[in-house]
Amino acid sequence: MARLCEGRVVIVTGAGRGIGRGHALEFARQGAKVVVNDLGSEMDGTGGSTGPAAEVVQEIKDAGGEAVVNGDDVSDWDGAKRLIDTAINTFGRLDVLVNNAGILRDRMLVNMTIEEWDAVIRVHLRGTFAPLHWAGVHWRERSKAGEDVDARVINTSSSSGIYGNPGQTNYGAAKAGIAAMTIISSLELARYGVTVNAVAPAALTRMTENLSQIRQARDPGGASAGAMDYSAHGQAESGAFDPTSPDNIAPLVVWLGSTESRGVTGRVFNVRGAHISVAEGWVAGPAVDKGSRWDPEELGSVIPDLVARAAPNANTRGERA
Repeated sequence: MARLCEGRVVIVTGAGRGIGRGHALEFARQGAKVVVNDLGSEMDGTGGSTGPAAEVVQEIKDAGGEAVVNGDDVSDWDGAKRLIDTAINTFGRLDVLVNNAGILRDRMLVNMTIEEWDAVIRVHLRGTFAPLHWAGVHWRERSKAGEDVDARVINTSSSSGIYGNPGQTNYGAAKAGIAAMTIISSLELARYGVTVNAVAPAALTRMTENLSQIRQARDPGGASAGAMDYSAHGQAESGAFDPTSPDNIAPLVVWLGSTESRGVTGRVFNVRGAHISVAEGWVAGPAVDKGSRWDPEELGSVIPDLVARAAPNANTRGERA
């Protein structure tokens, strides 16, 4: 029986640990050839080592798969091109790009420094745009050469961006931008045979272990899921399914990277544990049209009524009260 991504060439950024590691391993299990990209930096983006990526590559090779390490900075314009070139030069082409790399520098708005803002925006937003640009160039060239391209991009957004979370103005703004980038690029790249989707994952990793939303999802017995060892299928060593495992995000991402997902594009999916939902974006709600220019004084009785009739904003989990 053929595996879901047999022979497809996949890049996963930030694949040395956590959610990205799970993506890389599952793509390999499903027959893909994987470029494992990771700087090996700390959670705040400082430092670096190819060690984590090399360990993932070795794990893939030990299981009989094909993989190669790439240590380029995805937020660097030339580094992003080298990343795409790594796939092309090693495996002959690129079929799937998973933009997963990220850092955190959480702080309340009034305490955040410009350096903390710039660092997070650079890694997440520019670090998604740059690889996507160079991958898009590659697919456009193949399409114009007459090839039937069937390519995929899976970006990583967050509930912090599409629903909001205090203390993460930098991270949330970047992730909201990635959601918008996903929709727009899906419209632009469709002509070349490329679909673009995004996931907003919730899992317990070194980046999220201090967030209350994830802590509340831990097992009822109160054990720290961060101290557990996970198999490749989102289960603790005991064999019980653990909804906080970062490996639970990979099945959806791998399916979105397969040829089966050709009809799905421009969507953002929430995924945590075994729960998957489609994030529904901004829509035009209650409206009023006077037919001529408003006087500011008139709006005091208009805007509060519109807001009262509008659906409330979703909470951090994407749910309305």
